[in-house]
Amino acid sequence: MTFTGRVDSGPDVIIDSDGEAGASSMDSVLLGLMGCMSIDVLMILQKSRVELTSFVVRAEAERAPEPPRHFTRVRLVFVFEGPDSDARPKIDRAIQLSREKYCSVLHSLRGDLELETSVEGV
Repeated sequence: MTFTGRVDSGPDVIIDSDGEAGASSMDSVLLGLMGCMSIDVLMILQKSRVELTSFVVRAEAERAPEPPRHFTRVRLVFVFEGPDSDARPKIDRAIQLSREKYCSVLHSLRGDLELETSVEGV
């Protein structure tokens, strides 16, 4: 069960139920959340003049045991290299703004999703 899709004139994306030829549907949702929050955080930090040498986001997710097996809990770990320790309040604020206001992917998920975030490297 492998599908190729495209939104408007964007690139082809492969969705594979087995996660072999492409990401599974649920992995795609998780990647969308990670990407959305990452873009928000980076844009906010750029405006705040926080300089980074590296930025990585790791995710762990739990799903309900019964269909529709939605995400019940997601933990995102934001790993930064480069910023001074005095940038930590700006980083925390950027994550908070993404979570509360800007991340449309997060706000498209179920309201009972437990989202935990943490920061490393600062």
